[in-house]
Amino acid sequence: MNQSFKLSLEQEFTIRSFSDKVQTLSCEEAKQSLLMLYKEMLIREVMYQQLLKSKL
Repeated sequence: MNQSFKLSLEQEFTIRSFSDKVQTLSCEEAKQSLLMLYKEMLIREVMYQQLLKSKL
C-alpha cells in the first residue's frame, strides 16, 4: 500500500475493531463477507469511473 496516505486515529481504531470481529467469524461467514466486500469494491470502482466521466 502507498505509505504517503495516513489513516486517522479513528480509522485505525475502526480497523482494529473490524479485526477483532473477523477473528470470531466462521470460515463460511468469512467467505460470504469477502465476496460481499469484493462486490462492493467493484461497485465503488464503477461509481468513481462514472463520476470522473461526468466531471470531464
